[in-house]
Amino acid sequence: MKAVRIPEINGSLSVVDLPLPQPGPDQVRVAVEACGVCHTDHNIVRGDFGDGPFPLTPGHEVAGRIDALGEGVEGWAVGDRVAVGWFGGSCGHCQACREGDAINCTNGQVPGVAYPGGYAEALVVPLSALARIPDGLTAAEAAPMGCAGVTVFNALRRTAARPGDLVAILGLGGLGHLGVQFAQKMGFETVAIARGGEKEPLAKQLGATHYIDSNISDVAEELQALGGAQVVLATVTEPSAMTAAFDGLRARGELVVVGASPDKIEVSPYQLISGQKKVQGHASGTSREVEETLRFAALSGVRAMTEQVPLEEAPAAFGKMLAGEARFRMVLTAGH
Repeated sequence: MKAVRIPEINGSLSVVDLPLPQPGPDQVRVAVEACGVCHTDHNIVRGDFGDGPFPLTPGHEVAGRIDALGEGVEGWAVGDRVAVGWFGGSCGHCQACREGDAINCTNGQVPGVAYPGGYAEALVVPLSALARIPDGLTAAEAAPMGCAGVTVFNALRRTAARPGDLVAILGLGGLGHLGVQFAQKMGFETVAIARGGEKEPLAKQLGATHYIDSNISDVAEELQALGGAQVVLATVTEPSAMTAAFDGLRARGELVVVGASPDKIEVSPYQLISGQKKVQGHASGTSREVEETLRFAALSGVRAMTEQVPLEEAPAAFGKMLAGEARFRMVLTAGH
């Protein structure tokens, strides 16, 4: 089969021929139809997750069909349409798993790290990683929901915000453009915050009621003028932008962080205590939550904006994503 191979940390991507993997007990093989190119793939390639997985095949936003079953598999059949996201399996026996918190599994698996990922014509995954794709979504539409989609959908529905509340989406990129859509479909009064007035038409097209250009406006003041945000969902990777938005929260408001960065958000105890506000990080979501995200997207019309390229062009697509030239999600497609 064709697959992308990266030999070492910061190594170059190349498309090579590899043996077709065979599923073991409680595993299935998925014939990949589409795989999103996520920025976190770059973090993996540059060694943020250690040097153990190399050589590796990246890819954790996978959509396809089951084409082989391992021993002992029940409840799944060859031909089932499935997605596999950042959550690539859990151990089932650590404390987090026993508490029903599998996304924080101590031994959690990520495709492209724990085992070869979806930049390939096929991959083998554990049963716990599988999410069913509903009718109405193509593979290319489903793939980004396994990481980007479930991240923002889960983050929003786990806040204290209720329909009609003011919710701000900080950033209008790969995560943010989905966040605006989900927020609007959930019934929130949605604010999009981004740099530059040229992004306002897109923000309104995606469902934002309000747009704040952070290049020319004080974000916190603008949010307070609208009554204060119950939630600011930070999809950007710049903590300084999160800091600037924090005082736009209303009393008991929440800054929910999904944009990953090693740098620090600067918020004082005074800011937290005044109005009893909170800062909270949010991870991705389990396979069950990916399934719920897919179902909501199918029902509501939320879709990732994608640029699709064949698997053979993966190195170019990866480079385009790194250069910030992709708008908004690059998706690799494989023919079967």
